[in-house]
Amino acid sequence: MKLLIVEDEPGMAESIFKFMQTEDFLCEAVATLALALEKVDLFQYHCIVADITLPDGSGISLLHHLQRLKRKDGIIIISAKGSLEDKLEGLGSGADDYLPKPFHLPELSARIKAIIRRKSFEGSNVLIADGLRIDIDTKEVICNEQHLELTKSEFELLIFFMSNKNKVISKKALAENISGDKAEYFDSYDFIYTHLKNLKKKLSGAGYTDAIKSVYGLGYKFYC
Repeated sequence: MKLLIVEDEPGMAESIFKFMQTEDFLCEAVATLALALEKVDLFQYHCIVADITLPDGSGISLLHHLQRLKRKDGIIIISAKGSLEDKLEGLGSGADDYLPKPFHLPELSARIKAIIRRKSFEGSNVLIADGLRIDIDTKEVICNEQHLELTKSEFELLIFFMSNKNKVISKKALAENISGDKAEYFDSYDFIYTHLKNLKKKLSGAGYTDAIKSVYGLGYKFYC
């Protein structure tokens, strides 16, 4: 799952980045409002952690920009000020949560996961579709009572499909979901075919056939 960190204090940004990587998030970090706006114009994220006070503006401006785009990315506002006014302004501008500095990284992680569960998975950490059961926290995948051993990329693709059931997903979107902003530098998305082929093979081996189908010229669709 993809996380964007918007924080201009290098030590704080690095701490969040490294900790959330250990929680299996695909992390990207920027230090200015301008770069954050550029990122959200190009990519979608499961959650964005944004400081209110940035060198070139306010994190609240990022919230307003996302609202204009009608985006559904989760948003947590962080601030060293810790004032009631900041909290009310952030939540009133569309933030899903507010966390004053200093804070404990495990608490930030828990809040991020709660937002993602609420916005992408209807509040549950267990996804169920027909004979398929996925535990987001433990990374356990059970298909027709068989445990599937998936790679990190295969698991991320499956989660992405499950959160976009019966929707056509482009190869570009799939690439970004497992590679982040690095995907824009790829000459092709051929590596996606390999991950998809392996995922489909494992699902079919457990009797879950034809779940992922190619939509000619557009991408892929997950049927369940």
